[in-house]
Amino acid sequence: MGIRTAVGHVHVSHSVNLASTCTSIIHFAPKRTYYLDSNYSSQGQTQVQQGRAELISPNVGLTQRNLSAVASSLLGQCRPLSRYDFLDLGAVEENTRKVLASRSLRHFIVDPDLARVVAGHLERDLADGKAVIFECNPGPGVLTRALLNSGAQRVVALESNKGFLPDLQALESSLDGQMEVVHCDFFKLDPIGHGTLKPPLMYSEKLFNDLGISDVPWKSDVPVKVVGIFPQRNERNILWKLIFALFERASVYHYGRVELLMFMSEVEYMKLVALPKEQTKYKPLGVLWQMACDIELLHKEPLSSFVVSIKRSGNSVHKTKVPKDHLCLVRLTPREHLFTSNLTPTNGASLIMMVKQCFSKRKTQLVEHLKLWSPENGEKILTELGLLEDVQTGQVFPEEYKVLFERLQQSKELPQNWLYNENLVTK
Repeated sequence: MGIRTAVGHVHVSHSVNLASTCTSIIHFAPKRTYYLDSNYSSQGQTQVQQGRAELISPNVGLTQRNLSAVASSLLGQCRPLSRYDFLDLGAVEENTRKVLASRSLRHFIVDPDLARVVAGHLERDLADGKAVIFECNPGPGVLTRALLNSGAQRVVALESNKGFLPDLQALESSLDGQMEVVHCDFFKLDPIGHGTLKPPLMYSEKLFNDLGISDVPWKSDVPVKVVGIFPQRNERNILWKLIFALFERASVYHYGRVELLMFMSEVEYMKLVALPKEQTKYKPLGVLWQMACDIELLHKEPLSSFVVSIKRSGNSVHKTKVPKDHLCLVRLTPREHLFTSNLTPTNGASLIMMVKQCFSKRKTQLVEHLKLWSPENGEKILTELGLLEDVQTGQVFPEEYKVLFERLQQSKELPQNWLYNENLVTK
């Protein structure tokens, strides 16, 4: 049990050396503190001052894990609150065969060792037992079993491919209520339009109602934690869809501060946490996610550790990319105090449009936009924010955009269409 605690909580000092454990968190603070990973700095730990911003790298590095060593340290773990034996995760070869037969265009976890490592990073989330775990596209259920072995008390397997349903349903039947299987594609929840949907398409309202999950106040504990791998083909589009839903408290966010624990591409992760000085990476999508969520890097895994099944001339092919590419396991936790009297789900979409509009020409001075939006108070607002008169829109930090929007909402002179008279971007 001491080993399990060491794996699940990176701040506890034990004799077990977990080279793979890595944590980076982005928080808003009075001094605008951002935490990034030492792996992305040539000195290992870099501290940069820019205006009132601080860039701080924690002492935890992103060294590659010794998979077999970590996995062997987890073999003795047990599943609490269950009378069933430890679940077998299966062999890599058999898991791979099932994946390739499915012809599903996505990444899969088939290695039990990798599944145990991922479950170890999520042990803190499983221990409290307060939140329901949604697992997106579990496939052969390797990670599903690892989560149950690590103590998950309620796992909802949202599987979009009918071919995987029989095995998942058999696992569900062998348990005592810890798992439910739903034919559903999480990444396609709430499509535009109305009417009856055929699985795996589904409305979030039906999903949550069928599972008996009620909405809770925004400041309540996290009700649902979603685990999975973002589809690489449309990863950015999904992130845009989710951030709109978050600011509007729509879709899954209607039910509270739903937390995402997702594998995403390393390229997308670096854009998500970029600072203004990183001009090629600092984009509206990253600004909005940093504004809305605490962002924590849990783990970094080579793409070669995953199996990708693709269709090619009617045949499935096992395809992996070069080892230098990685997927990053990232925790996205909506901020408890995101919404205020001036930023609400009603005007959340307007905030998104404001940020996108400012980045349409990132070298434009912010004061030029302010003069259009609030001719009488533009320069005054800039002074109140403590920003220089010549500051460019691409140099403004996420929390400053939030304060700017809230201040503009207080202005009585704003026209109703103040954000919709310029070209917008979705980069």
